[in-house]
Amino acid sequence: MSRTQRGVTVWFTGLSGAGKTTIRMAIEQALRAEGLKVEVLDGDIVRQNLTKGLGFSKADRDENIRRIGFVAHLLTRNGVIVLVSAISPYRSVRDEVRQKIGSFVEVYVNAPLNVCEERDVKGLYKKARAGEIKQFTGIDDPYEPPLTPEVECCTDQESLEESTAKVLNLLRDLGYLPSNSVVHPGNGVR
Repeated sequence: MSRTQRGVTVWFTGLSGAGKTTIRMAIEQALRAEGLKVEVLDGDIVRQNLTKGLGFSKADRDENIRRIGFVAHLLTRNGVIVLVSAISPYRSVRDEVRQKIGSFVEVYVNAPLNVCEERDVKGLYKKARAGEIKQFTGIDDPYEPPLTPEVECCTDQESLEESTAKVLNLLRDLGYLPSNSVVHPGNGVR
């Protein structure tokens, strides 16, 4: 039996190391287990392919987010659940993309800067603090947190299962997941 799936873009924003990709991967796994059409737009991967020529000035960062938003919009209008994990530091361009996409859920993956620095497996914060990386979000370039995200995941206080459940429950409540889906902590959608 085939079911109609509503498209939506779920946009995970937050500092590097906050947990965007970790939560996104758990959500992706749960949605795929349910047999739903899902596509992922990860900021790091998009920068290697779709936006390779862009730097890290405000104008280039905004253009990067607009391009991700354009692809997300195309997929969303075709009934795909799009999971975007990108720092997307500037509020105005996130709001612009939200308006263009329409079916949009903003997930603020919130962790204090010191926690993000402790989690920094790539050593990017250390390099930014040493001046080896310029215009690094949270160090010498601003991050503007969302004012009214649909979901806030405080990853320094919540388990992965709690954060995942918050997002999946909201998607179900908004009608993007089948009404018979039930979130079980640690297991995603069942």
